[in-house]
Amino acid sequence: MNINEKVDYESPIGILEITGTAEAVHSILFTERDQVKHVRNDGTPKVLIECIEQLDEYFKGTRQTFSFPYLFEGTDFQVNVWKELTKIPYAHTGSYKEIAAAIGNEKAIRAVGSANGKNKMSIVVPCHRIIGSNGKLTGYAGGLWRKEWLLNHENSFKQS
Repeated sequence: MNINEKVDYESPIGILEITGTAEAVHSILFTERDQVKHVRNDGTPKVLIECIEQLDEYFKGTRQTFSFPYLFEGTDFQVNVWKELTKIPYAHTGSYKEIAAAIGNEKAIRAVGSANGKNKMSIVVPCHRIIGSNGKLTGYAGGLWRKEWLLNHENSFKQS
């Protein structure tokens, strides 16, 4: 079945809409809805259920990395940026400049920022861990308050 299925996950910082197929998750996006619209049922693909379970563990502080299958949908450049984002360790931060250098294109800082903003795998591809080179929070598609919450959450469970 290649039809994208949807299921909502009620996180502590709002409803996440998870989209995917039986093979992989394609997106995890924050919604501004107050109510769950896409309910888990007997037909919900196993991979989406696995995603929900792992997100739940993340929010409980017992998971720091994700292992369910997911699929990047973007240009080669965007995919390279997103793959690099997944290398930023739990409870650590990076900058657009560092990501640009890591992908071998130090002058692509703005393009890295643009790719970061197009990330459809919220939390799993941790664009919330990108901060300004001055140490301040920069834009986040889910809202700066969520970014701050996620960083504080990770820091509260960080292994010393």
